[in-house]
Amino acid sequence: MRRCAGLVPAAGAGLRLGRGPKAFVEVAGVPLIAHAVRALSAVCDEVVVAVPGDALAAARAHVPTAHVVAGAATRQGTVAALLAATDAPYVVVHDAARPLTPRDVLRRALDAAHADGAATAALPVADTLHDVGRDATVPRDALRAIQTPQAFDADLLRRAHDAAADRGTDATDDAALVRALPHPVTLVRGSPWSHKITHADDLAFVDALARTATADAPPA
Repeated sequence: MRRCAGLVPAAGAGLRLGRGPKAFVEVAGVPLIAHAVRALSAVCDEVVVAVPGDALAAARAHVPTAHVVAGAATRQGTVAALLAATDAPYVVVHDAARPLTPRDVLRRALDAAHADGAATAALPVADTLHDVGRDATVPRDALRAIQTPQAFDADLLRRAHDAAADRGTDATDDAALVRALPHPVTLVRGSPWSHKITHADDLAFVDALARTATADAPPA
């Protein structure tokens, strides 16, 4: 058995959303961190959640089955803190802000990490893209929108974070840090259900999806 830890970086202040710390924003009456813990628990042996340092007690009350730690000032620092809190050989990093991610996406990412060391969910780009600087349409066939989950051999991800710290790099995407080692990252099929909550309109959209989901839709 290759033990896995689910890592949830949820230490942001949620300033763009304007609802306080994003960890506690609710979708269908359930805090985002609780959605993330429930999803990751289906594929991982343990779940570690990082929240603002002054919110540890509140987070533990919402996700009593998870290990809760204090996050850092940046997402990269928060993931490093999450990595330090587990000795599992594989990790799945997943945004709490994607509460409707289907379980099969999590499994695909983890299976690919077992095979290749690193994987991320991704989707083809559906919209026409326009470069305003060149006033030209950008060919989209070779482009992908990167999502979470992202799954890794834990030691590989630690090396990527250490290398980024040595370079003074601050990234918002762990897969990019791994590629910079360099090490390839396998792309697995993501899902439109993994819509990320960033602004108020995103919250309204995802909350409506969650409340109208049927048995055929991804588990909430």
